[in-house]
Amino acid sequence: MDSDNNELNPEQIRRGLATRFIGQKIIYFPSVTSTMDAAKKEAQWGAEAGTVILAGEQTAGRGRLKRTWLSPEGGLAFSVILRPNFSYLPYMIMLASLAVAYGIRSLTGLKPQIKWPNDVLINYKKVCGILIENDIRKKDLKHTVIGIGINVNIQINQLPEIAPIATSISDQLGRQLSRAEVLRSVLVEMDRLYTELPQGEQLFNQWKSNLVTLGQQVQINMGDKIYTGLAEDVTEDGSLMLRQKDGYLVKIIAGEVMFK
Repeated sequence: MDSDNNELNPEQIRRGLATRFIGQKIIYFPSVTSTMDAAKKEAQWGAEAGTVILAGEQTAGRGRLKRTWLSPEGGLAFSVILRPNFSYLPYMIMLASLAVAYGIRSLTGLKPQIKWPNDVLINYKKVCGILIENDIRKKDLKHTVIGIGINVNIQINQLPEIAPIATSISDQLGRQLSRAEVLRSVLVEMDRLYTELPQGEQLFNQWKSNLVTLGQQVQINMGDKIYTGLAEDVTEDGSLMLRQKDGYLVKIIAGEVMFK
């Protein structure tokens, strides 16, 4: 639908955006190394909470675990600057992944799932990657930056390196759609969910109920360690409880999950 980046015009996106503060300021870069890097600079310069850094293209996008995030034409890449209370930090992964899942669902009728901790899948293939970085100094949380990359109008079959594990919204729908509308939908959901942070248990329960990982046999890569077993539960701090073959229950704080 949008072969160029004209649609990603901040004024057009903000027009009619029913949010309290998220997305009320949008800084657009036609091309940037990474929206995360740009957002961190803006945050350090005092950008207000809710500021969105939006890119037409990323030349060096970053994913979790120091991986490169491909940003081909038709993708949507943006970062959101937040300044939450320190006690809300564990809920940021829940907030971000739920906002994307709900945003896609409300706009398209598709049924995204969340793979622990915060990848968003459709039909078990990755449609969105999320990266969260925090500036913490002596237990003082200066800011949080949530980076989101969504495969909106990408033809995954033209990207053989990710085709086996990835999908796009357009591939699932059989038609292209407006990246601006996807962005608006996600920002509205993020703004709404942010108001639920004081009721952290409610946010946690929503995240848990959308996790496709629970009840699955998985392999978890943690750098030099590999764990296998049943993804049995999650704790309110976002950790995964893995039941190993020997019956021992292991608490996994971070790692890359692969379904067995």
